[in-house]
Amino acid sequence: MQTQPFRLWTSTSTIFSICLVTGVHAAVDIERLTVSTSRANLVGAAISASQGVVSEQEFQFRPLLRNGELLELIPGMIATQHSGSGKANQLFLRGFNLDHGTDFATFLDGMPVNIRSHGHGQGYTDLNFIIAETVGQIDFKKGPYYADVGDFSGAGSAAFISHEKLKQNFAAVTVGQHNYLRSVAATQLDLQQNTSLWAAAELQTYDGPWTDINEDVQKKNVFVKARHKTSSGSWALSFMAYDNQWNGADQIPQRAVEQGLLDRLGSLDTTTGGNSSRYSANLQWNSEKMSFNAFAIDYQLQLYSNFTYILDNPESSDQFEQLDNRLVYGFNFHRHFEHHNARTTFGISGQYDDIMDVGLFATHNRQRQGAIRLDKVEQQNLSAYVDHRFTLSDRLYGHIGGRYDYFQSDVHSQLTRNINGVELADNSGSKHDGLSSLKAGLVFEVNEQADVYLSAGQGFHSNDARGTVSTVDPIDGSAIRPVDPLVRSQGSEIGLRWSNNDTFNASIALWQLSLDSELLFVGDAGNTEPSLASRRSGIEMTAYWRISDLITFDAEYAQSNARFTGVSKENSRVPGAIDRVAQLGVSAHWDNGLTGSLRIRHFGPRVLEESGQVRSQPSTTVNALAAYRWRDLEVKVEILNLLNSKDHDIDYFYSSRLATEPESGVEDIHFHPLAPRNVRLSLRYTF
Repeated sequence: MQTQPFRLWTSTSTIFSICLVTGVHAAVDIERLTVSTSRANLVGAAISASQGVVSEQEFQFRPLLRNGELLELIPGMIATQHSGSGKANQLFLRGFNLDHGTDFATFLDGMPVNIRSHGHGQGYTDLNFIIAETVGQIDFKKGPYYADVGDFSGAGSAAFISHEKLKQNFAAVTVGQHNYLRSVAATQLDLQQNTSLWAAAELQTYDGPWTDINEDVQKKNVFVKARHKTSSGSWALSFMAYDNQWNGADQIPQRAVEQGLLDRLGSLDTTTGGNSSRYSANLQWNSEKMSFNAFAIDYQLQLYSNFTYILDNPESSDQFEQLDNRLVYGFNFHRHFEHHNARTTFGISGQYDDIMDVGLFATHNRQRQGAIRLDKVEQQNLSAYVDHRFTLSDRLYGHIGGRYDYFQSDVHSQLTRNINGVELADNSGSKHDGLSSLKAGLVFEVNEQADVYLSAGQGFHSNDARGTVSTVDPIDGSAIRPVDPLVRSQGSEIGLRWSNNDTFNASIALWQLSLDSELLFVGDAGNTEPSLASRRSGIEMTAYWRISDLITFDAEYAQSNARFTGVSKENSRVPGAIDRVAQLGVSAHWDNGLTGSLRIRHFGPRVLEESGQVRSQPSTTVNALAAYRWRDLEVKVEILNLLNSKDHDIDYFYSSRLATEPESGVEDIHFHPLAPRNVRLSLRYTF
């Protein structure tokens, strides 16, 4: 066999990937790679079995109920919802209930999507501001083995990369049941030979299937991108604007449905919901050896929820408002240097969050009754990493890297005393912390069709800045201990990837991950909830097979086990941890312009408390799509929840109280149902 040293980092015939910097996948030339299978063949082009690329072709022909399901293109990932359409999705991966993204980092063109010290939850990841048609590809990395990824990196990361330029101008409209209406259009102007400007806009309205609440979603999105190409690289300047408001159908108690007090599509509080906005500007420079981006984000959220009904406040209700109002500034830079059979990449990044208001209020019918917590927070971090990729022989190569992350935060309580009569002056202060992380991996080329991977690394997630200085519980005034700003994770895996030219590729990975603490800032209570160290392990398998020029088949399976460490085995289960996930899909593309796909997604049961005796329902959904293209016109029909499953979208176990119940409340499963069968029709015209 002819020697092919350093295939990933020097071969232009496979994939040339430029990693931006700390926590960021950069602009990548993978966009120019044409693949005929449903997933790109990464044999010889990846550093772990858990790394992958999702092309635009896949999400064009996959039926999606909501934007967050774009992350379900990552094998083993589940995106659910327990509230209204405008709220960030609940995410599950590798034995984690990720909440809204605490241990999974997400980016768009180098801008972070996760929000630190957020009013609702640490690492809050809301994808509603992304117009799906503007995304050219998604790069994902699972596990903490990559030096360019920092905060929220324990379970992995995903980078959404927008198109450099549009392939075609288009306008599309989708109508569906429950008054679903979505309009989207995009157009491009070639200003001069090397300069282009394109823009996309989206408007979506939706009432939802609920029996006693109208979601009344009013989502608006705009994306504008200008690109100028030079002899040494390219500049890009993009602007995004997102505004949304909605009413939310929160999870409901199972006992209320079983007793006939409530329809499974009903609500106990019909005034929950919220509004959110995100405006951003992003300047990017990409060349063969260097990438840079600088960004500014203006973000706002008001979220109204009620999960316990009248447990704490029987006279009004337990409804509360979570507020977040901030400006975010940041930059990412990387430069790589070529050596003999090696490449060294150096990167730095910084981010400053100016959080004018982050708070929690007691409300009734969205009217504030008083503040529980209200803070002003300034948080900044500076990070640097180095990654060295080398060749040991014609069949063995690897990487070793390290990074350092420094965090500084200043918290100022804007309340002297809250609605509960608790003095909050002591919940102000400053905190700083730094953390070093090491990453390494080896790749052995079995032959031109198969690679074996051995990967290990350290990751972390940051904790909410308020939890690092708080000494008083805002609910009852009791003393609480501040938490560490940064929480370490450590993981490793062994994997295999095999590909038979462009007709079949598959991968398998055995992995484990340890987390020093499950500490999270609980926005619903305004304090930090301590937990234990944990360990997770599992297996993931994926296969993509182009059976013929007509039919493509894909299958994914992931199973994991999550346990607290240092406690008795009988009470060591991690509540909400995902157990198993499976997806099957088949798609067909005929020469006459007809396309069809059918997908089955199984979300296995989860334990809901430490003993494992209370478990969630498993859920299985089937989605179908059929499309026909004739010249410049495309007609598409999507049937979501084809079999009209009445399974639960998500389950929780906690205490709540209904009107006739004791003051202490009742422990019960609370669930959000899958949306009933929904048929949507789309017309798309290209010009």
